[in-house]
Amino acid sequence: MIRPQLAEFMKRMDKKSVAIIPAAREVTRSNDTQYRYRQDSDFLYLTGFEEPDSIAIIAPDREQKYTLFVRARDPEREIWDGKRFGVEGARSEFGADEAYPIAEFDEKLHDILDGAHVLYYRLGVNPDLDNKIIGEIARMRALNRKPIHPPRTIIDPATIVHEMRVIKSDEEIELMQRAADIAAEAHVEAMKAVRPGMKEFEVEALIEHFFRRHGAAGPAYTSIIGAGANATVLHYISNIGELRDCELLLIDAGAEYHGYASDITRTFPINGRYTKAQREIYDLVLETQMACVEMVRPGTTHDELKSHSIELLTAGMVRLGLLQGNPAQLIKDKKYEKFYMHGLGHMLGIDVHDVGVYYYDKQSRALEPGTVMTVEPGLYISPYSKDIPEQYLGIGVRIEDDVLCTNNGPRVLTSKVPKHADEIEKLMAR
Repeated sequence: MIRPQLAEFMKRMDKKSVAIIPAAREVTRSNDTQYRYRQDSDFLYLTGFEEPDSIAIIAPDREQKYTLFVRARDPEREIWDGKRFGVEGARSEFGADEAYPIAEFDEKLHDILDGAHVLYYRLGVNPDLDNKIIGEIARMRALNRKPIHPPRTIIDPATIVHEMRVIKSDEEIELMQRAADIAAEAHVEAMKAVRPGMKEFEVEALIEHFFRRHGAAGPAYTSIIGAGANATVLHYISNIGELRDCELLLIDAGAEYHGYASDITRTFPINGRYTKAQREIYDLVLETQMACVEMVRPGTTHDELKSHSIELLTAGMVRLGLLQGNPAQLIKDKKYEKFYMHGLGHMLGIDVHDVGVYYYDKQSRALEPGTVMTVEPGLYISPYSKDIPEQYLGIGVRIEDDVLCTNNGPRVLTSKVPKHADEIEKLMAR
């Protein structure tokens, strides 16, 4: 049976068209060792097939609407690399109308292209496959005295697939909720476990062990474990520092479950108690985060969310003495970017920074029911900042939740991990 995503993709394709969608390739780490394989997100979304060296052919106007080219069964290679589904499994387990060994793709490419007015194919990702397809189209065009008809137009299939991926189905939301639950519970375990003197990588290991033990494939992205001033570095991933008494720990870590990502950030005191200055920064970020979560409703635009976060954080920074002047003028001059330099959030799904257009021409996209996005304001005060109250130096705070937009208001998928300072202190005290 064809997956619903694939059936919908066919409906949106042009008449007399064919799509060629390749799987991700294996990537060599060094010599004859590979990185752990992860399937191409669009290929996974459409087919559910997770093996490399695969190509999906989608042709809604043909008798064989969905064909998979896959690695053939090979007992010797399967001793080394693991079991393959093969052509039989591609048909029986993944709904392909027809399946062939990947070794036969080149000889069948002519027939795949012939008669299609439009080819859906993404150029620039797989140069070897690009050359095969472009070369075959060129050869077919050269045979203009024969009844051969190569595609007239090439369209990036992402123009369809990526917009489909923005709106999550009930089944996708269920998977994302599980990814969020696993990650949230891992963050809670980290809050219980941290002590001064630990290393950041120990916390990373604890969290990622929890992910795997509870069914996740692993982290959805490289975990950020930033203690003290390391929390002021936005994409700090070295995770080699020491957790010190009276400092904060920022953890940005999410799990990948059945291909879907979660993305959570919490910032909490290593010794279990916020200092006065830490609490002031933390409460400002939390107030902003919660206000923006409430705005995740149909019709709200991404720019409106970001603007509201800027307004709240700028006014708060003036109150605390991090900025001086009129908030409106400070916003106009973008002075807030000294301490708040990133966007409010991003769409979330199969990719942690998921696909989808954020602007139509110059108009910010409005949220729709079924959209999942992160809401993650933060303040990052470098220890080298000038002309600010000394007690705030080296404090970095970010609070991030995964939020589903619904007709009934926002649904926070990551609510199982506390974010109010009093709740965090109470949890850590236990």
